[in-house]
Parts: sequence; C-alpha cells; structure tokens
Amino acid sequence: MKNKTLVVIGGGAAGFFCAVNAARLHPGLKVILLEKHNKLLSKVKVSGGGRCNVTHNCLSISELIKFYPRGSAFLKKAFHHFHTKDTIQWFEERDVSLKVESDGRMFPTTNDSQTIIDCLLNEANQYGVEILMNAEVESIKTETDKPFFMQLKNGKIINPDFICVACGGFPKREQFEWLLNLGHTIENPVPSLFTFNMPGNKIVDLMGITVQDAKVKINNTKLEQRGPLLITHWGFSGPSTLKLSAWGARVLADMKYEFSITVNWIPEYNENSLREKYQQLRFEIATQKIVNRNPFGLPSRLWEYFLNEAGIDQEIRWADLPAKEQNKLIKILTGQEFKIKGKTTFKEEFVTAGGIHLNEVDPNSMQSKILKGLYFAGEILDIDGVTGGFNFQNAWTTGYIASKLEYKNQNVNSIQNL
Repeated sequence: MKNKTLVVIGGGAAGFFCAVNAARLHPGLKVILLEKHNKLLSKVKVSGGGRCNVTHNCLSISELIKFYPRGSAFLKKAFHHFHTKDTIQWFEERDVSLKVESDGRMFPTTNDSQTIIDCLLNEANQYGVEILMNAEVESIKTETDKPFFMQLKNGKIINPDFICVACGGFPKREQFEWLLNLGHTIENPVPSLFTFNMPGNKIVDLMGITVQDAKVKINNTKLEQRGPLLITHWGFSGPSTLKLSAWGARVLADMKYEFSITVNWIPEYNENSLREKYQQLRFEIATQKIVNRNPFGLPSRLWEYFLNEAGIDQEIRWADLPAKEQNKLIKILTGQEFKIKGKTTFKEEFVTAGGIHLNEVDPNSMQSKILKGLYFAGEILDIDGVTGGFNFQNAWTTGYIASKLEYKNQNVNSIQNL
C-alpha cells in the first residue's frame, strides 16, 4: 500500500510541532511542511525578548483556560490530551530544560529562543520532515480519486492525503478565502495584544517608567485588569494593558480604538481608604517635604508628575498640604483618566482574535467536522490567549493533537508515547 502524505501549512510553532510529531508517531508517513516566507519559527525567535516564553507554569487545566479570552471551552477538552506538563516533558526528553520565572512564565534555561528552534529543527531532520520555503498556498480542492488537490503560488501541485492548516492568524477576512472555499466559516479577525496610544499626553515624557501594580479599567465597560503598567513614548503598555487589549479585542475594535480608561496607580486603596491614609500620613511624616517622601513606593519621577498634576508645591511639608490639593492628588492616584486614540502592535508578538469557528473542529482530534482529512492547529483557530506563554501552549497542544491523525493504514499506524 502506498505511503500517505501529510502537508502542514505554516512553519511556526503549531505547524512545526504538528509536523515533527506526525513524522515521529507515524513511521512511513511522508510529512511536508510549507512556509510561505523565507524564515522558519519567526515568532519563536522574537518571543520573550529573544528568550522564547515557551509556556506558563499553570498545571491546572481549570485554571489554565482562564487565560484565554476566546477558545477556553474548546481548550478545556483539548488540554486533557496535551497541556503544560506534557509540553515541559516533551522538551525535557529532548534535553531542553525549562525554568519558571516569578510571574509564572517559562523559558529555556539557556535564555535563548534558538534553543527551542534548534530542538524543533533537529526533530524535523531526525524524522525526515521535508521543508519547502517560499511556498504559499494558492488553493485547495477536493478530488474524487484523491483526497486533496493543492496548488502553490509557485506553480507546484501536491496531492496530500491529509492537510493541517497551521499558518497563524490573518488580519483581514479576505485572506481566509481559500479556507472559506472548503466550506468553513470564520469569526472575523481583529487585533489582540496591543498597546494604548495617547498622542499629546504629557505622561509619555516619563517613558520607560513601570508601575509594578496598577489597575486599569476601560470606562463604560466591565473590562479591567491589574498588574504592571509601562509608560512608553506613545502611551501605555505592560501586562495590564496587554491583557485588557486581549479581553477587550472586539469591544475596542467596535470603538475604533478611541475610548477612555481610568488608572488606579495604587490599587490597594480606593478614594475613601486613601483619604483615611492621608490623615495618618499628615501626622507620621508631618515635617517632611512631600516631594522627598513618597509613601507609596511609586517611581520618584512619576510622583513628581502627580504632584504637578495636582498643583502641589513640591517644597510643601505633608502637615501643610491644603485640603483642596490633597483631594485632587487622591483622585489622581486612585482614578486618573486618560483618552486613548489608537493602538500599537506589541513588538512582533502580534496575535489575532478570530479565525476558524471552533464548532466546526473536533477538539479531541483537531480534524474538521466539515471535511475529513483536514486539520487545524494554532492561531488559525478562533483561539487566543493573554501574554505570558499561553498562545504558545495553544500551539503545542493543538499541533500535537493534530499530529496524531485519524486514519487506518497498515504502513502508518504507530501511535507512540511522548
């Protein structure tokens, strides 16, 4: 019996993981990986500042799914087949050890994304994965005498028995046309994981300052996040902002990225409790200059900015702080409003919300419910996570499940352990 062929579309994390595992799990299966650009694993390369945030140290499935604004119910089923512990084990069995940082993110102990890339390339070489670069798909059709007829834009024709689409997300609906022609529907794509622009706001003069714990709320919505907030030369970034952009991806797209936010710079206090704290401070540090005595652990330049915004003389002592200026400072610290106008992609680690409708894909196999032999993995699905290694975990999970393939073939039927 003729050996069968799997074509994996996309040379990113999900595509590579599907290809190398399929080749290993099914001896005799011909695996071809297509990458439309001239670089492989480009997101892996830049992730985590070039260190590759492989996954997150969340070992509970019920907790893990809380980090996915879209796709959590689907992943709850998929994670039972392959999740964080399996990812750690898979890489460790290939002599790639991972370490956990204080925020739960996991990186290779080498602190170098090339370690992950080399591991995946070695697997591809070991199991004979054929990699074609600059190979973009023009169209896929089904044939009566063979499962699929695939034409590439370079003119090459391939007749695979199985296809795994793992080409990442597309920013525009029309880019999904070749998949829509196969009978699938999509959730319209919108950006996720982006930073907030505040053109003309003078706080951007403090670019580079990070507040380790701030609460950011999008006004007139229920959306809020708490965590580190980074001031950039265009506005706000950092985990709190990026998580908000993910959870609010569709809402903010509808607003055309013009909205207002409220920042509580010291979220352990609200306006009332901070007012009580101020009465205590006026006695405890009464004789100290307010500019020199910042009792909240805020960066000194940011504290001076707040004093200036409240109209407070920096030479004044805590005991002499007038009630009017004190109340203004309290309002700024616990609820400063900012107008947001526009967004900026977070480095090169962009993520798109949207993609193939999850009710058209089996989470236990990643096979299409519409077309037998067609599989999906990674961001092409309507799944996206917040920053912190969760999008890579989705890639490893869906790529691995897809690699198992659902078929019977006497030459290709070996399902091995990790």
